[in-house]
Amino acid sequence: MKLILAIVQDNDANRLTKALGKDGFRTTKLATTGGFLKSGNTTIMIGCEDNVVKDALDIIKNECSERMKKSSTSYPMRANKDYFNMSKIEVGGATVFILPIDAFYQF
Repeated sequence: MKLILAIVQDNDANRLTKALGKDGFRTTKLATTGGFLKSGNTTIMIGCEDNVVKDALDIIKNECSERMKKSSTSYPMRANKDYFNMSKIEVGGATVFILPIDAFYQF
């Protein structure tokens, strides 16, 4: 048995949990924060048997696509028209950890 921890953007979390549920995976969502943009993330916990880990990873990959987003960056030392500069950054995707589980209990 494995525990999959998938850290995804909040924008992808609901779509991901619906897709996982449709294929019979049970999930637990945890609100998390961090990363480069300090934006909201969601950590999805998925307990599953070893033989379906690849199926879960395929769903995560399909539902959590990377995309470009405009982000404003400020340069406080430069007070001219470039003070606020819009740049494109890559967001989305997922960071996934797969952990072995020795035992599982549900009470």
